[in-house]
This record gives sequence, C-alpha cells and structure tokens, in this order.
Amino acid sequence: MKYLITGGTGFVGSHLAEALLAQNGEVYLIDDLSTGSIKNIEHLKTNPKLHYTINSIFNEPLLAELVDQCDLVLHLAAAVGVRLIVESPVRTIETNISGTEIVLKHASKKQKKVFIASSSEVYGKSTKIPFSEDDDMVLGPTSKGRWSYACSKAIDEFLALAYWREKKTPTVIGRLFNTVGPRQTGRYGMVIPRFVKQALTGEPITVYGNGQQSRCFAHVSDIVEAIIKIIHYDQAVGEVFNIGSNQEITIEELARKVKEKTGSKSVIKYIPYEEAYESGFEDMLRRVPDLTKITKAINYRPTKNIDQILESVIDYFKKNDE
Repeated sequence: MKYLITGGTGFVGSHLAEALLAQNGEVYLIDDLSTGSIKNIEHLKTNPKLHYTINSIFNEPLLAELVDQCDLVLHLAAAVGVRLIVESPVRTIETNISGTEIVLKHASKKQKKVFIASSSEVYGKSTKIPFSEDDDMVLGPTSKGRWSYACSKAIDEFLALAYWREKKTPTVIGRLFNTVGPRQTGRYGMVIPRFVKQALTGEPITVYGNGQQSRCFAHVSDIVEAIIKIIHYDQAVGEVFNIGSNQEITIEELARKVKEKTGSKSVIKYIPYEEAYESGFEDMLRRVPDLTKITKAINYRPTKNIDQILESVIDYFKKNDE
C-alpha cells in the first residue's frame, strides 16, 4: 500500500514513515521543514520505498499529484507547540485550517481515505476527567491567543467529518495526547525534551506555573502503532479517537524525575505563565484521555511507562546535539 504523510519529516511523521516502511509499505512524504527536519528521515533515505518532497501542502498541483499516487493520506502537517502558537497565531490558524481544507479537497476528488491528526487541545478548559470523544469543548475567550490552536484543530475535525457525511470521503480523526520520544524538539515548548536538555546542560529546569498541573505522556512508538491500526480498521471511518496514555504525572514530579535520571545538578526553577508565554495565559490543570473507544476498536494499550519514555529521550539527547 502507498501512503502519503504530510508533515513527514516532523517528530511523529518521521516515526510513522519508519513504521510503515518496516511493514513494507511505500511511503511518500511532503514537508516544508518549518518545524520538521530532514535529519529525522536521514536514516530512511536509502530505502527505495521512501519518496520525500521538500515543499508545502499549499502547492496544490504538487499535493494533488502526490494524493493521486497514494492509497491513503495521513495528514500530520500543522503548526505545533504552545510557544509557536502564542508567538505566531496567524501562522497557526492559516496552516491548520487552510492546510487541512486543501488536503481534504484533493483526497475527496479521488475518494482517498484520510487520517487527520487532531489534538487533546480541543477539550480546552474542560474539567470533566477523563476526556471522552463526545464531551463538550470548553474554550477560553478569543482575546486569549492560546485558544486559537484548539479552535483550529476543532475546525479541522468539523471539516473532516463534514467531508465524510456530505461527500463520503472516508476520514478518521485521532486526538493525540502529549506524544513524546526521540527526535522531538523542545524548541516550541514541548516539556520533556526541554527538561531533558536543560538537565543535561546544567541549566535550571524551568517549570511553568506551580508545577501541579498534570499530563499523561505516551511514547511515539505506541502512538504510531495505534495510528496504523486505526486507519486500517474499517469501522473507524467517520469517527474520532483519543490516542495517548492515561497515566498521570504532575509537571513538578516530571522535573524531579528528569533531574534524577540524568544525574543533573540543575535547580528546578518556577516561572510564572505570563513570563513564559503571555499575560493572562491559561493552562489546564489536568488532561487525561478516556481510552475506552480506541481500546475496544483495536485493543490499544500503551506499552511504555513514563520511566521508559524519559530514558529513551535522555538517551537520544545524549547521542544527538540538538
């Protein structure tokens, strides 16, 4: 089978390409390298079944040609990371909404199945734990740029489901929760690579807020395996699935674990949100997925715990200067 991955040189995209090639799939990648890196696929270039194009999904003639060549489209191209979202809101909104619209339009013409990578951000400020796929969205005001990403990903989901209902374009949506692993950069606010890099270089490990906010981290290998299974599950078409881990850890505890596992002498430093991002920045206290739906569909169970995840990231950073 031939797969097209948009955002294919990114963190998740490169791992997805690697896994599909390992299953003897033929993989086509497109990426403009705005947040991805050609280094992420360097080890795959010798595989004759890998084809990569450094260009934008906004190049519609090129995208249309790539969609024509493939059987299935995995749309991962997006503006990602809290820092990028806060600093570049126009880019965030345009990339996420217009990019998804273009991908769906061309996939629809040839009725190609599309996987849309969405985000746990769509749950917004909801305090109903765990988050289920049919729960209400609770978003902050439009005056807070932080919510533009959540809104843009929600629009992506509405668009994908509309294409399925109205045009019968087969779409599957995965809401990814805090995916972590080798090749992820801390450049755009991703917490684990940022903590690990700070610890390894002896810089202060910077915890935003009071550190009592909790998250559930899943290893990219578990996420990629789930994506591959769910796109080949016929009953997944027209559905939304949480994909992640439901094992919670506070950010303060995470910082301590990173410090311990790296043997670092770094101090843990607490920084107010308004200093780290913007005045009035709002964060969620907890973000825990209900995994019942995806477990029932494909028997999904994360295999790596937080200690194994941290060890894989620490090992990667020790071997690679980022």
